[in-house]
Amino acid sequence: MEEKQVRLMHYDPRWRQEFQQTRSSILHSCEGWVTAVEHVGSTAISGLISRPTIDVLAAAVEEDSLATAAQLIEGLNFRIGDSPDWSSEAIILTKPRHVSVAQPDPTHRVWLVIQDSACWQRMIRMRDWLRTHNETALRFEEAKVARWRSGEGELAAYQSDKAVFFAHLEDQMEASGRLG
Repeated sequence: MEEKQVRLMHYDPRWRQEFQQTRSSILHSCEGWVTAVEHVGSTAISGLISRPTIDVLAAAVEEDSLATAAQLIEGLNFRIGDSPDWSSEAIILTKPRHVSVAQPDPTHRVWLVIQDSACWQRMIRMRDWLRTHNETALRFEEAKVARWRSGEGELAAYQSDKAVFFAHLEDQMEASGRLG
C-alpha cells in the first residue's frame, strides 16, 4: 500500500472566506443542533504554512444532539472519519478533495464536539495562543516544515511530530497559566 503524503502550502487569505462559507452552511443546515462554529488549525493562523484543509470546530449543546448534527453535516457532502487518539470525544467529518487518491488531505474537516467540552476548550485555547504568540507560531511552522522535509511528506511521521509539538505547547500554556 502506498504511503499517504502530506502537502503544505503558503497561507492563502481565501481560507478565511472558505471557513465563513462552511460556518454558514453548517449553522443553516443544522438548525440549532449546532450552536457555535469556530475556525481552528493552521489555516486559522494568518501567515502560517499549512496543510490546505480548513479545520472547523462545531459545537452541539448536549451529547444527544451529536448524532443528529453529524447526519445534517453529512448532508453537506462530508463523511464521518476516525477520531484522533487525543480526542475520542469528537466526531470527525471530512469533505474529500476531488483529485487523485495520492492526495490524502480533505478540503475541510469538521470536529463536532459538545460546546465547552475539554476538546472544544483545548482547540480554541491553542488557536488563540498561536494567534497571539507569533514566536511560538513561527516555531510551529518551522517544526512542521522541517518534519515534512525530513520525512519526505510521509503522513504518519508528520502527524506524530506535530503531536509532540502540541504536547510541549500545552505544557508551555499550562506553565504560563500558573505564572500569570
